[in-house]
Amino acid sequence: MTYTKAIGLGCKKLLDRIVQSLALARIDPNLLTGFGLAINVVAAVLFGYGAFWIAGLVIIAAGVFDMVDGRVARATNTVSPFGAFFDSVVDRYSDLALYFGLLVYYARINRFFYVVLVAVVMTGSVMVSYARARAESVIPSCKVGFMERPERIVLVIIGALFDRMAAVLWVIAVLSNVTVVHRILYTYRQTKRLAWQNRAEAEAVAAKR
Repeated sequence: MTYTKAIGLGCKKLLDRIVQSLALARIDPNLLTGFGLAINVVAAVLFGYGAFWIAGLVIIAAGVFDMVDGRVARATNTVSPFGAFFDSVVDRYSDLALYFGLLVYYARINRFFYVVLVAVVMTGSVMVSYARARAESVIPSCKVGFMERPERIVLVIIGALFDRMAAVLWVIAVLSNVTVVHRILYTYRQTKRLAWQNRAEAEAVAAKR
């Protein structure tokens, strides 16, 4: 067994035990989601003060809540449409809180260019989620593109822990907006394909009459 596999199995066992404990305690999964947001707000405040390394560790802690809320819901048989909706909304607030903290930091040190860059990152991050949600109201699924929330969070953690936030912001700014464009083009192709299928089915039905 490789070291990476051993670490992965160890983390999975630890996560499973946390989920089992929370499930036995009958903690509302939505409460766990709310805790995750609160911890991310703490990380945002730390970003605002320039305490990047500590903020990175706090984001990792918040990620634990993000990973367990859905698992606890399934373990306690409390999965609900509202829970999925609430989790999605809170995720957006968590993301924006972290970027807002960075916005405050760069404003405090008078780095106007990076204030604008963080604003671009915020816009791209929100639009990645919006593009998928809006696309899936007209096509079955739109999961294309690389820069989704897990990738963005991992990059922010790397930037915070290794003092490479400027480079990370550039990567997120570019790839998140590339992901949005990718989803627009994908949705365009899929709607055209569905329109062609519907027309073909209608013509087939008409031919049988």
